[in-house]
Amino acid sequence: WLNGYLPVDATGDFVFQATDVCSLLLVLWLLAAAYSEGSTAKRREEAGAGLPIVPVVLGACVAVALVMHGEMNNRPLFDSTWLAGLLLDCVAVAPQLQLIARSKGRVDAMTSHFMAAMALSRVCALVFFWEAWHDITCVPYVEGVNHTMWTILVAHLAHFALIADFGYYYVKAADRKSVV
Repeated sequence: WLNGYLPVDATGDFVFQATDVCSLLLVLWLLAAAYSEGSTAKRREEAGAGLPIVPVVLGACVAVALVMHGEMNNRPLFDSTWLAGLLLDCVAVAPQLQLIARSKGRVDAMTSHFMAAMALSRVCALVFFWEAWHDITCVPYVEGVNHTMWTILVAHLAHFALIADFGYYYVKAADRKSVV
């Protein structure tokens, strides 16, 4: 059932599912820590009034995924969920960039390592998707155009643009010797 993203043979049995369960538990733990009473009140004070960015970004990623999803599993809900996860992953570096910009380019070592790891993961993912270009299918809106692969490519390029912004702040901070 739903083997579209897993190996069909026994090599992936329980390994992928166990990884997914562990990942889900970690995300739930992180969300509980992030939304604890103290940190929520502090964030509300800092943020002030304005547009709630998280629901807007989440909604945009889900909307794009619903329209541009592929047909890998022939189940639109799961294909859309996968693409929404990829799109959210690509914008996950934005809060770190905002933190770096607010601190006038001061970059913590752990933040810079995280950003470098995210950039490397995007390079590896882009190489994978480039090689899998013809294997990822969709029902095209325009004949001969694989809109799912173009969406994946644009998402990766947007991520690279965000990482380039980080690179600018990192080089600027290193020039001023303010890398922690």
